[in-house]
Amino acid sequence: MSGDKKSRHVIYKKTSRDKAVSVYLGKRDYVDHVESVDPVDGVVLVDPDLLKGKKVYVTLTCAFRYGQEDIDVIGLTFRKDLYFARTQIYPPVEDPKALTKVQERLMKKLGNNAYPFLLQFPDYLPCSVSLQPAPTDVGKACGVDFEIKAFATNNLEDRIHKKNSVRLMIRKIQYAPDQPGPKPRAETSWQFFMSDKPLHLTASLPKEVFYHGEPISVSVSVTNNSDKTVKKISASVEQVSNVVLYSSDYYIKTVALEDSQDKVPSKASYNHTFTLLPLLAYNREKREIALDGKLKHEDTNLASSTLLKEGIDRTVMGILVDYKIKVTLTVSGYISIVSIILSCDRNDFTFAPPWPGMAEPKTAQTINFV
Repeated sequence: MSGDKKSRHVIYKKTSRDKAVSVYLGKRDYVDHVESVDPVDGVVLVDPDLLKGKKVYVTLTCAFRYGQEDIDVIGLTFRKDLYFARTQIYPPVEDPKALTKVQERLMKKLGNNAYPFLLQFPDYLPCSVSLQPAPTDVGKACGVDFEIKAFATNNLEDRIHKKNSVRLMIRKIQYAPDQPGPKPRAETSWQFFMSDKPLHLTASLPKEVFYHGEPISVSVSVTNNSDKTVKKISASVEQVSNVVLYSSDYYIKTVALEDSQDKVPSKASYNHTFTLLPLLAYNREKREIALDGKLKHEDTNLASSTLLKEGIDRTVMGILVDYKIKVTLTVSGYISIVSIILSCDRNDFTFAPPWPGMAEPKTAQTINFV
């Protein structure tokens, strides 16, 4: 391969039906770093002859949908805009700002009728997430989504027609922390009536951060000093989705489970490592499983743990996602009496996608439009 081979940079393009306005984006995933969020940097190409004096605007909207919008219940809306920002890009009304690298390449390629825009996310918005609908459900699922819209109009008070506008769905996402913390560990003891000594349970994880598709190893240690027999041990991963915007609904779903029929008799000890693999592929039939937001025709995965900036109001986050690793002992004469929990919400561990290779290539880039 020659050393001067150019790398490819995919550009997302969409054009209005009247061909007057086209939007170009260098990406559709924007990373929430907790302390800051990547801005939406793009370019709009206009055709002045087709615009006929109209102005062109670009908007960024974050919307929360609670079920189907076509159902009318005593006048309540099933959609709420959490954030809306708008900027006029043609004719330009502000002094030009420094261009990003993607904008520089696009402006050079598209010519004099291309105009850049930069829209910022505030730090209090949730990430893209949705609740998996049932196979028979129709319409848009409950969740949070983001949209970039460009449109041409003579007056902002006028109705915006579809032929004069273009919409692109984007995602706000989080990756796993690059500086993981200590190995999670939890323990508990249970004193039974008429037993002199307790039953002791310990659970630990080999690390704090687990990626989507990565097995989770749960080391379990049981010291049974009681006069009871442990009949079964189970380990599971539970996803807890909290819809905080409306009614603070909780959806608790088991997304991975392993049982052991090994018994731990009185005055005995037991050690075992459970391997749990929480995957969407194993949970596609479960309604109200939280998923990372997806773009059209693309697959997704189980929702990532919600990482919040300190001081942010949780009630405006739409849907909060937590994971719990639960170890349960079933004791003779009792039903699942001893359990222990490691939780993302307590910062015991994090479940999220890994950081991709995001460094800018040193080679020159060609632009491919999709």
